[in-house]
Amino acid sequence: MRSVTYSMSVSLDGYIVGPDGDFDWTVPGEEVFRFWINEIREVGVHLLGRRLYETMLYWETADQNPSLDDSELEWTALWKPLPKVVFSTTLSAVQGNARLASDGLAEEIERLRAEPGEGDIAIGGATLAAEAAALGLIDEYRAMVYPVLVGGGIPFFPQHERRVDLELVETRTFSSRVVYLRHRVAR
Repeated sequence: MRSVTYSMSVSLDGYIVGPDGDFDWTVPGEEVFRFWINEIREVGVHLLGRRLYETMLYWETADQNPSLDDSELEWTALWKPLPKVVFSTTLSAVQGNARLASDGLAEEIERLRAEPGEGDIAIGGATLAAEAAALGLIDEYRAMVYPVLVGGGIPFFPQHERRVDLELVETRTFSSRVVYLRHRVAR
């Protein structure tokens, strides 16, 4: 069965964006960006909330920018054809290889798990991940922890009163002092 993974950059104090909505501290260096490229290769479909979808729209046309380096072109070549499901109550259409979710999150994940195909079901965006976590649908949490305290904002981990035991599966420290933590939900 395909795993559901939640993977985002996060500040040391646990936020994916700061109180002002800024996330410029998450701009990856070459080593971290290369890691993200390798991670996206393992994804079969990406589920996104509206805000993350709109942020990632940049990559739908980025390959037309002559100033992109080889890594950015490689990321674009992987991202554009990747199937995406967007969860939004305000969008009426999406671009690229994306579709609007036709059902609730649990139903979409159940259908994707039942379909033939390889690769993880990746969830991006804290609000969508919080819903998946509350439903017990996340199999792995993957945090790229940046050495910064932002003091508030949107939290990486959902704020609910449900205990979830995790097993540490992988760690990696990058030369930029960013630390990758991969935890599997203990079942």
